[in-house]
Amino acid sequence: MTQQDSVSNIPHRQHVRAILTLGLPLVGGHLAQFAIGMTDALMLGWYSVDALAAVTLASMFFFVLFIFGSGFAQAVMPLVASQYAESDELQMRRTTRMGLWLSFVFAVVIMPGFFFSEAILLLLGQSTQVASDVQSYLRIAGWGIVPALGVMVLKSYLAAIERTQVVLWVTLIAAGTNALLNYALIFGNWGAPELGLQGSAIASLFVQILSFVVIAGYVLRALPEQQIFARVWRPDWDAFFLVARLGVPIGFTMLAETGLFAASALMMGWLGEIQLAAHGIALNLTAATFMIHLGLANAATVRAGNAMGRKDVAHLKRGAKVISLMSLVFAILTIAAFVLIPEVLIGWFLDPEEPNRGVIVQAGVILLFVAGIFQLVDAGQVMALGLLRGLQDTRVPMQIAVFSYWVIGVPCSYVLGFIFDFGGAGIWVGLAIGLAFAALLMGRRFVKLTAQMASA
Repeated sequence: MTQQDSVSNIPHRQHVRAILTLGLPLVGGHLAQFAIGMTDALMLGWYSVDALAAVTLASMFFFVLFIFGSGFAQAVMPLVASQYAESDELQMRRTTRMGLWLSFVFAVVIMPGFFFSEAILLLLGQSTQVASDVQSYLRIAGWGIVPALGVMVLKSYLAAIERTQVVLWVTLIAAGTNALLNYALIFGNWGAPELGLQGSAIASLFVQILSFVVIAGYVLRALPEQQIFARVWRPDWDAFFLVARLGVPIGFTMLAETGLFAASALMMGWLGEIQLAAHGIALNLTAATFMIHLGLANAATVRAGNAMGRKDVAHLKRGAKVISLMSLVFAILTIAAFVLIPEVLIGWFLDPEEPNRGVIVQAGVILLFVAGIFQLVDAGQVMALGLLRGLQDTRVPMQIAVFSYWVIGVPCSYVLGFIFDFGGAGIWVGLAIGLAFAALLMGRRFVKLTAQMASA
């Protein structure tokens, strides 16, 4: 039996063990990263509903641009995973460096968007006060886009070489630091000034810088032979355009999905601050559970990239089935929680003395019920995307994403929310419809490609 045969024929339980070994730290890292944003929402929700509404839009504004730029970091992961399987250390180093280059260039280009976000939000129909608050937040927190994208590149590199434990620990340190700084700077605790929304922005910026310093320090100390930062100023145009060719479609794909949720936040803003606050709570809860699926999808990307490097189609297909089933099981558990205890979950975000607590909880319960419905399709589409990225297939998934989210999802949200007057629930059903189309089309694409690889 050849080495490839021995890898291809490992039983399902070994696939589960390997996926968990690689995926659990990635899941934990995503949850810890998400905890940074959730901490902002929780503490600002206790500070004031106005601040919660502002940070909901500000976080979405930042995240839309960040997620577009992180396409280059996401491209690093399957490329390095495949190169790692081929023991091509030189190309691994070149790929990672050019991922850092592209991320920095992108950050510089989009920085003015943070400084003039008020005008942009006013054009999108937001209230004057909310738009002003968002801009005051982003003029501080927006600088964090530079270290944040650098962190994403280094995390992708470390995940691709299966050093995921450090990814988890760095993100946990960041999440803990963010919580402490928020507690001090938002409310004025421990002798710090009470800065409210701006205090949260300062905390976010500090944490992004700290994260980059820590993870870059780890790479320098633990992997000196890789020389990731040696002569980092020198271009490598072949690697540059390889990462760009893969990363730009990934960025547009992620932008299309994130833009779908950003559009829903804008439409919620048209319904009023109560609906926007309820949307922010429901979105945070949904996004928290989505981090599980995203971590598993990252593990799927790495393992698919490794299998592609070894030309091992049987291993690829079997691993895809196992990891998809694991994601499905967790989605079912999430649906049960959203349907059975929505008031408890929503109550975490609100001061018991908040005068609008009752109406926000009532609106949030409806949104969580709908969110439970699209957990399945959301998990399916992100898993298919992760597998396709492992195969370095990004252009067609980008086209599928744009069609599903913007030709199907956004119009359905608008029609159901405003034409049929279903309000927030209608907007969220539209999201589910767009995600369902993406899951079906991308899943079909993966099956088609693996069949072609097997026949070849």
